[in-house]
Amino acid sequence: MDAVDVRLLEALGWSETWAVAHAQDAALGREPARVLAEDRGSYQLAGRAGELRGSVTGRFRFEADEDPAAFPAVGDWVSVEGGMVGETVIHGVLPRRTALVRQAAGLRTEAQVVGANVDVVFVVASLNADLNARRLERYLAAAWESGAQPVVVLSKADLESDDAVATDLATVERVAAGATVLAASAVDGRGVDDVRSRIGPGRTAAFVGSSGVGKSTLLNRLAGAEVAATSEIREDDARGRHTTTRRQLHLLPGGGLVIDTPGMRELALWETDGLDRSFGDIEELALACRFRDCAHDTEPGCAVTAANLAGRLDVQRLNAWRKLQREAAHHERRVDALARETERRRWRQIGKSVERHMDAKYGAEGWR
Repeated sequence: MDAVDVRLLEALGWSETWAVAHAQDAALGREPARVLAEDRGSYQLAGRAGELRGSVTGRFRFEADEDPAAFPAVGDWVSVEGGMVGETVIHGVLPRRTALVRQAAGLRTEAQVVGANVDVVFVVASLNADLNARRLERYLAAAWESGAQPVVVLSKADLESDDAVATDLATVERVAAGATVLAASAVDGRGVDDVRSRIGPGRTAAFVGSSGVGKSTLLNRLAGAEVAATSEIREDDARGRHTTTRRQLHLLPGGGLVIDTPGMRELALWETDGLDRSFGDIEELALACRFRDCAHDTEPGCAVTAANLAGRLDVQRLNAWRKLQREAAHHERRVDALARETERRRWRQIGKSVERHMDAKYGAEGWR
């Protein structure tokens, strides 16, 4: 690639590390591109030839084995057929450096990648709405699990008094588990520079949070233009209405990229390692329990229960931790059961294939 091509890719977050990961594909004449958006199996991409549409090859689809998490996600770097303009085909996904993952909504037991190769996850909550500490804990657990750096952004600070903002900041900092907490307003601009400073050239951020918390409005302020659709806020309903309907990667003026996401009605964790970081205070207390397998309920010598009874651990935070632990255990059982059933189906298919082959070669009565 020439210098112009490299600069175009660097604006999208390309680096020498990605070049090494793509080296084998490059030797086959394939080019790198980044996924900007996904729409019913078709992908909006950006690469050395500008923006183009792409779809995965049949071989890719077969090898993915119906695993949704194996397919391209917004933020992924993919390897596409070289020399094509307007439309192309996707041969593979480069190994993800980080991935924000949740369990797919509804009854499906499968992972859904919300954003890939993200450097910082902004967990956005609105100061003028119901500021829910339990919801923030859940989002933070997912953010820590992603491998990216979580930052809590309390939006719409212009709708609260300075004293109220300070009180809410202190409340959230107590449950943020070491994540930075910022107050911001897309209306009067406060805190926007703090957010922007964490999205330098080549870095990728993701905005996550419930509907109506102001993610798209904040993105528009950072971009200096209407890049994400928003709805007007009624005077009698300060919650607003979030109109983002799909995940999309936006390139900011001056460098840096942001993945805007729709508000999520539910966020079921796919992995549980993030709980150790999101609830680091409780995990640290648990190290002092008398028994290593302490369930932190009625066992003697439980340091977690003792801290709760002494008023050093908020009971609502403890209950939230216990709830997420129960969800994690239930999810693990479901995944294990699904894996066993998938393996049984695979061997049944292999058995039927062998039977068909033997019938064709020896006849149905000749070998049974």
